[in-house]
Amino acid sequence: MSVMSCPGCAGAPLAAEHARSSPAASAADSISISLPGIHCAACVVGVERGLAKLPDVLDARVNLSLKRVTVQTRGDADEDALINALLGLGFEALPLDTDTLRAAEGDPVGRGLLLRLAVAGFAMMNVMILSVAVWAGAADATRDLFHWISAIIALPAVAFSARPFFVSALSVVRVGRVNMEVPISLAILLASGLSLYETMAGGEEAYFDAALSLTFFLLIGRYLDHRTRAAARSAAQELAALEVPSATCIRDGNPVRVKSAEIVVGDLVQVPAGGRVPVDGVIETGRSQLDRSLLTGESLPVAADVGNKVVSGEVNLSAPLVVRATAVGQDTTLRRMAEMVAVAESGRSHYTPLADRAAQLYAPLVHGVAALAFIGWFIATGDLRYALNIAIATLIITCPCALGLAVPAVTTAASGSLFRKGLLIKSATALERLAEVDAAVFDKTGTLTDGTPIVTDLQDLSEQDRAAALALSRISDHPVSRLLASALEGMGVVASDLTDISERASDGVYGRDGADLVRLGKSRSAEGGTVFQRGDLPEHLLRIDETLRPGAQEVVDGLQAQGLYVELLSGDTEFAASQLGERLGLERASGSMLPADKIDRLAALQEDGKKVLMVGDGLNDMGAMAQAFVSISPASGVDATRATSDIVLLGRSLAPIQDAFTVARRAHARIRENFGIAVCYNAVAVPLAVSGYASPLMAALAMSTSSILVILNALRVRV
Repeated sequence: MSVMSCPGCAGAPLAAEHARSSPAASAADSISISLPGIHCAACVVGVERGLAKLPDVLDARVNLSLKRVTVQTRGDADEDALINALLGLGFEALPLDTDTLRAAEGDPVGRGLLLRLAVAGFAMMNVMILSVAVWAGAADATRDLFHWISAIIALPAVAFSARPFFVSALSVVRVGRVNMEVPISLAILLASGLSLYETMAGGEEAYFDAALSLTFFLLIGRYLDHRTRAAARSAAQELAALEVPSATCIRDGNPVRVKSAEIVVGDLVQVPAGGRVPVDGVIETGRSQLDRSLLTGESLPVAADVGNKVVSGEVNLSAPLVVRATAVGQDTTLRRMAEMVAVAESGRSHYTPLADRAAQLYAPLVHGVAALAFIGWFIATGDLRYALNIAIATLIITCPCALGLAVPAVTTAASGSLFRKGLLIKSATALERLAEVDAAVFDKTGTLTDGTPIVTDLQDLSEQDRAAALALSRISDHPVSRLLASALEGMGVVASDLTDISERASDGVYGRDGADLVRLGKSRSAEGGTVFQRGDLPEHLLRIDETLRPGAQEVVDGLQAQGLYVELLSGDTEFAASQLGERLGLERASGSMLPADKIDRLAALQEDGKKVLMVGDGLNDMGAMAQAFVSISPASGVDATRATSDIVLLGRSLAPIQDAFTVARRAHARIRENFGIAVCYNAVAVPLAVSGYASPLMAALAMSTSSILVILNALRVRV
């Protein structure tokens, strides 16, 4: 059956349904694979075209912002085969658990707030149109009719749109506390209730428009606050997505595909080339290279042989391995990293924003003033309705709408300014916290450097030594040897004809160049580094260095000039870390740091009273970034690290970090100014309301005016 239809006719839905129900579509499966190395449109085209050539691939679509490819395949397609194909195309590829990622997609909270805001705004405009007629002099039956129509519009709209405030207020009142939502809810409920009473009694005044205006402006603040948060998954979900969902175990001599949760200690687990290690264990058979950036953050692979330990999350790069499991499930390194992140995040969540600190004093004060106004006027006049009007006017005019907008309005304006400079603000309190930072800690590879290793000092070797070094480096599969061979070949060096070539484990590669014994391997006289040595001559150090990320020196110098303490923590060797520390002029640079070591170091700085900024890009930085007072991740970092961070650096240069400090401090000043505006407004408005010179409607107009002033002041942060 063939169904043809133009997009505009009634046959289009039928054609789409036929496509969904066709055998090819029904047999299709979706596989998501992380591509941390892609960075441009050419990468996207290369991945999509390369995968499209595979026989089992129906479609491949790359999401450049998420650094991920989603592949539609036939049912018998193998994820490992796709990963190997991507590695063959020159792209690093890592498996992802699609079900875990799908569970966190969407933004229901933001959509809900936007819907409530739209309902409140629509209802407010309609009720205000009806109110104009009443203000213009409509009386008796006409006035009562307009009041009833207003009630029919306003009451359902208030019940729906103000629900977030009611729920929040009720939750704290139940435990004997108050927050900013309590006076807000009281003002909305009392204004709506009194208006309904006046309507039923045939009164001249109703304040449905005041209740809706209050709800509308407060929802603007709530939505602005939500927009400053990232629409990203949590770090824990990202880590869970990196867990291998299934693996092949050797049981009774036969390979068996099982879920990772079913692996037990002692099982032999096959790890294919390009696959991620699902358990902690020891290599039983095979020899390969491992990407250990999960633990160390370093992009340079390490050699792995029989007897070497491996941990969950590492990527097997070149050849199949068989690993005997020593830790599974909750005991694996990947799960322990997730637990460390959770613990660190819970510590950071204790930060109390400035608005919440103001609410702790503001809410009881407002309640007290409104209660005293009600009691005083009721005793003085004996008129319950009049006293209640005064109390409601006091609650509305002192409603913390300006306070509620003070922070989100500034944060949204500042976030827009920083976005244009290349920084994405994810956390609602990130700028408040950044303004208080007095220490900065940086990761090395991928953060201060671009992550691409280069060999230096080759020009200092003689032509004969370079030729011998190339011959030796070609013999070994060690990652440093491969890097050295590539660099020498790029210089046009021709390899020498060496004899008696041999490789000695943990020492290096040996050979004879004529009568001279030549060696390429570890230094025997210096700490760290690779050396070339001819006979008994001194060792020649070949340093493995990395190019600095643009703006690295500038941001370090700038932060130190502002009086911040700046430190380097790296999973690379002590030698490499200290070399970069000296190059950048840092006070301290520490190497060989595991994830737990980084967390401990940040905790020690915090115990000394420091408020620490952590800048990192790798999974090994996640715990430290969650522990930090505020954190920044480059967009080139892995998904989970970007999810953990408060701020994402969108470009390659680190220079915008200095702009972030400037804007954060300016935003902090604007927030304080907004609180000052709110205080001055209340100092004038409260006496008017308490003395009876402001009706609930006038109070609502005054409250709206203060909110507009706060928003206008917030926009000044962009200057």
